[in-house]
Amino acid sequence: MPTTTHDRPYVQEMVIIHRVFRRESRLLPEIVGRVAAGDAERAKVVADYYRSYADGLHHHHTNEDNLLWPKLLARVDLEAELVLRMEAQHEVVAATMERVAALLPEWERTAAPGLRDRIVAILREHREALVEHLGEEEERILPLVAEHITVAEWNALGEQAFRELAKESATKKFISLGAILEEITPEEHAHFMADKPALVKLAWNLFGKRVYAKQVKLIRGQ
Repeated sequence: MPTTTHDRPYVQEMVIIHRVFRRESRLLPEIVGRVAAGDAERAKVVADYYRSYADGLHHHHTNEDNLLWPKLLARVDLEAELVLRMEAQHEVVAATMERVAALLPEWERTAAPGLRDRIVAILREHREALVEHLGEEEERILPLVAEHITVAEWNALGEQAFRELAKESATKKFISLGAILEEITPEEHAHFMADKPALVKLAWNLFGKRVYAKQVKLIRGQ
């Protein structure tokens, strides 16, 4: 659940989430590219990892489209060119994910190197489009959010994300939290964890850290 600074949304939370997508989109082509020809078992592991990433990004963009953009557009005279560009960027990012998804079943079955290389190429396109979008959103949109969106409206984004995560297994919850905390600064950590229940913090310290470390080793070999 989001934390806030007095009467304005704590928009740095969006930067924290974007950091996860930047990191994972950078790692994905490398991880897929290391799957050996014919190693279908490893291809399945990596494909599942990609699907979790893609689901997270899809929900993130959908929540923005449903809960943030309509309110912002109603209150701010945004440049038409900016709005159209942001929408187009979403479409490009989504299209790259659809192209990867179409190739995954056959690659999982065969671990064919040709399919692997095609997926890697698309993932590189995906990252390029995503990084451009995230950067522009942070530079152009978040300052407007901080000025024109209320704390309650901003919190609605986090509440929706929380409801979606609540449907997942404990393992997936720990992995999601670990991905966020991996590169977080001390100040961001204080804000992000401030309103988390004591039980969540305890579970993370007792079990979650080990679950996430195991996931990192499985996927990245670290």
